[in-house]
Amino acid sequence: MKHTVRAFAATATLASISWIGLILVVRGDQPLSTQTVTFPVPSGTASGYLVTPEKPGRYPGLVVIHEWWGLTDWVKEQAQKLGDLGYVALAVDLYRGKVTSDPEEAHELMRGLPQDRAISELKAAFAYLATRNDVDHNHIGSIGWCMGGGLSLQLAIHEPRLAACVVNYGALPTDPNDIQQIFAPVLGNFGAEDRGITPEDVHEFEKTMQAMKRRIDVKIYDGAGHAFENSTNTNGYRPEAAADAWARTVTFLNKTMK
Repeated sequence: MKHTVRAFAATATLASISWIGLILVVRGDQPLSTQTVTFPVPSGTASGYLVTPEKPGRYPGLVVIHEWWGLTDWVKEQAQKLGDLGYVALAVDLYRGKVTSDPEEAHELMRGLPQDRAISELKAAFAYLATRNDVDHNHIGSIGWCMGGGLSLQLAIHEPRLAACVVNYGALPTDPNDIQQIFAPVLGNFGAEDRGITPEDVHEFEKTMQAMKRRIDVKIYDGAGHAFENSTNTNGYRPEAAADAWARTVTFLNKTMK
């Protein structure tokens, strides 16, 4: 990696750029820029890890939503992989700098995050992406894992302009009035052995979505539990299921966002 010396032009009057680590990352067949950005939210400002393709152009955007551990290196890697595919990916830091590997602390951090604040900050992240000159504002979607998977669906409920929604083993809404507000196509990846989001929960959500003529594609992986896609999940990581879920995600996003 090397530091870029190119000046970064401001692309939105409502957003300010933090120059912490504007870096050129070479991945795949195109270089990527990564940086920390700040953007306005109702309570002040929020921040996120932004990945952009270096090649000039307008790209679909993605709001990337972390697990209950916080904005970890693994989540940043997923944002970089999405940048590799030609997306402007913004991984929002909902915990405002706090990251943990301790389940008890993660539980407390998640409990301390009011859902209304999380949703408002994700909507603000969507709005920030929509202001950028390198983003196609008609094609902005969301993707999340665990806590972030549930919030990806909540963003779909509260942001009618969302173009696509990916939920990986996240909490599923049950109120038909909420589900009726989901207009974006939804892709879901779940584990058959997940005791938090069970196959019964998934099937019920899928059934309700289909009854409402909403677009949904879910897959439940045998032998996989919660967080099976995260390679840092020592006991629960399932490489084959994770690779298949990623391939499904890439296909889905290419179909709905490009």
